[in-house]
Amino acid sequence: MRIIDAVLITSVVKRLCIDANRNLPEDVRECIRHFREIESWPVAQDVLDKIITNFELAGERQVPICQDTGMACVFLEIGADVHIAGDINAAVDEGVRQGYHEGFLRKSVVQDPLDRVNTGDNTPAMVYVDFVPGDKVAITVAPKGFGSENMSQIKMLRPSDGLDGVIDFVLATVAAAGPNPCPPIVVGVGIGGTFDKAALLAKKALLRPLGTWNPKASYAELETSLLAKINALGIGPQGFGGATTALSVAVEAMPTHIAGLPCAVNINCHVARHARELI
Repeated sequence: MRIIDAVLITSVVKRLCIDANRNLPEDVRECIRHFREIESWPVAQDVLDKIITNFELAGERQVPICQDTGMACVFLEIGADVHIAGDINAAVDEGVRQGYHEGFLRKSVVQDPLDRVNTGDNTPAMVYVDFVPGDKVAITVAPKGFGSENMSQIKMLRPSDGLDGVIDFVLATVAAAGPNPCPPIVVGVGIGGTFDKAALLAKKALLRPLGTWNPKASYAELETSLLAKINALGIGPQGFGGATTALSVAVEAMPTHIAGLPCAVNINCHVARHARELI
């Protein structure tokens, strides 16, 4: 049994909060550049050029890519042969507290959803835990801005709605979102499970490297089809029109009840931030 002091969790989370907000993952950078090359609408080309300049300057100057530095979504994959010495949730929150303070990142979390009083340190983090084989811990921090989070939706479809119902729901969600989530967007789709599991699947789908597809052929085909249909909507970068409304669509699925077909759509803006470290 390997023992990891919770203090190490804190230091890693702090570092990842700062890194994720300043440095866009290379797969996202390359995907944006790819769509810039194939975009034919001049206005969309200009917007994509500005997006590229923005993330390049953020990396060079080590400043936040976006003023909305998001809620800290922290994914922990904890090996079965690991014991964390200390309070894991407290360690994660302390990492977020330190990272957002030392990185000069905007604090956007309110203590109560109705009273709206800011917590002042961007805690609590949204923590998701999976137990996996081995003696390592993988930590992923994905700051989630709410321009895109607010455009996400979930629907309890009927089994009879089938594949067409899923496609219609995804397209309707993206169309209703329009320019609000700062397109080009990344679309995570979760199918199956329960009400809450479908939403978690959709959020986890946003962590998949852009340009990769679901290993199951039928879902990979659904992803490519949805990407083409979404880009045919003509919303375009920042809503100014063009062929680049989405950079990627990732679908994740799991077993569900015979009477249900839960489907969730979690939208991310083009600033698809996430940073990961294995300890």
